[in-house]
Amino acid sequence: FDRVVWSILGQTYTLKQHSNDSLAWHAVFPAGTFVPPHVHPMQDEFVYVLSGRYDLWLDGKEFAATAGDLVRMPKGVPHGIFNKSGADAVSLFWVAPTRSLKTLFDRIHQVPDPAEVIRIAAEHEVDFLPPPK
Repeated sequence: FDRVVWSILGQTYTLKQHSNDSLAWHAVFPAGTFVPPHVHPMQDEFVYVLSGRYDLWLDGKEFAATAGDLVRMPKGVPHGIFNKSGADAVSLFWVAPTRSLKTLFDRIHQVPDPAEVIRIAAEHEVDFLPPPK
């Protein structure tokens, strides 16, 4: 989709669909990469696992998702996505509605400092939280 590819803190996101109603991207999470706990106050987020394994933290509970699993992370519910498997994890993500998530990805593409990514994310309705205990 418009040949848009983002590199975000070691992960590769390839844009697959974009409208006001939803945004979808193909994601490759190399081993050891993650998206720390965060909240989307205005969007539902989904991940369909194509291969590999994700360890997820959703509303204080931990579980794993593997190929064929669909995970719904409702708006307002804290969640984090981790690849602790030792191999790549590949998936299709999407959010609804889009809001300013595409602009966020454009802005944090190739930003190497996690603190700066977190700062910018807060400007786009993605609020990062302290790590789970």
